[in-house]
Amino acid sequence: MMHPAPTELLDLARTVALTAGALAHRRRTEGVEIAASKSSPEDIVTAADREVELLIRGLLADARPNDGFYGEESDASAHTSGLTWVVDPIDGTVNYLYGIPFYAVSIAVVQGDPDPASWNTLAGAVVNPALREVFTASKGSGAWLGDQRLHVNHDVPLSLALAGTGFSYEAARRVWQAKVVGGLIGQVRDIRRIGSAALDLCSVACGRLDVYFERGLNPWDHAAGALIAREAGARVGALHADAEGRDLLIAADPALYDQFSPVLAALFECFPPDDGPR
Repeated sequence: MMHPAPTELLDLARTVALTAGALAHRRRTEGVEIAASKSSPEDIVTAADREVELLIRGLLADARPNDGFYGEESDASAHTSGLTWVVDPIDGTVNYLYGIPFYAVSIAVVQGDPDPASWNTLAGAVVNPALREVFTASKGSGAWLGDQRLHVNHDVPLSLALAGTGFSYEAARRVWQAKVVGGLIGQVRDIRRIGSAALDLCSVACGRLDVYFERGLNPWDHAAGALIAREAGARVGALHADAEGRDLLIAADPALYDQFSPVLAALFECFPPDDGPR
């Protein structure tokens, strides 16, 4: 089946993400209502998460009714077109709850099943409405912040690399993650924990971070951001794998990736990940 060009799909992703971001920002100014908890009491979903995803789903269905949908807050729907939209309505919900201006609407469109190991990401948009930043990429056409072309930082030795990561909502897993961070912090410039995987990946793309890693991400957390990082020149993958996934995601300039991954592998050997919730 013939699909639209990635740039055409990107136009739709950007337009819908901007509309959804405006709604999320408006609801934040009105006050945030916690609607439920998910994997733990700390893992919250707000009424705005659900409302924003419903808006995104409706806009995409109106524009492309034969495409599939895979979002964080609602049931997945299958495609007949070969394309699926992978959506996080508000990535960084805890930041959103507290009024920290690092949250984002993340929308990607992938060819194939919504599985990072096999999909082909065609376009993605990540919009931070609090800072009015719009990150975009389409396959083969580069990554952008507004009209500025993005490039990852090059020629950064591991000892001078600013690393980003994230932590689980589950307390026991955070303890394990803290051990890994403790083993890493003396080997890099410093470590940041921003609270949004989508924005962390965009930060690698635009040079605000040199390397990002996290274990336990869901597909909607990184679908758009991983494409943006790749199109800015990053290698995105995992230990011993070319595709990122729930077990691990690493993003960095390829030379830094090669320095970083064996260090992380050694830390995982020293502090083996458990099989508990992520």
